[in-house]
Amino acid sequence: MTDVMPDTQQIAQWLKVLAEPRRLAIVQMLMQGTCCNCEISAQLGLAANLVSHHTTVLREAGLVTTERDAEDARWIYVAINRPALAELHAALGAFFDPARIQERVPQCGPRPPRSR
Repeated sequence: MTDVMPDTQQIAQWLKVLAEPRRLAIVQMLMQGTCCNCEISAQLGLAANLVSHHTTVLREAGLVTTERDAEDARWIYVAINRPALAELHAALGAFFDPARIQERVPQCGPRPPRSR
């Protein structure tokens, strides 16, 4: 176990972004590879403006990248930001590592709690 505490502010931000079910569905879809905005719209049944909104939130959180087609700017390609996903995976794994749980007796109260 490492003594480095995961950045709770960053973890909270990622979880806040991913707590929206449509954004989580977009991320799940992108795990299968890069998609254009119209594919996301069609597969998830979302209006184009909602796809744009949610991909913008995901991009601002650093979880996805977007790229406009060089020939026709109407087409926007969305992909998972692999380094950010690896960082998220490592941070959540470290934060929720059961090895971090320590035995502790409360400093107040009439009696110590039972062992779990």
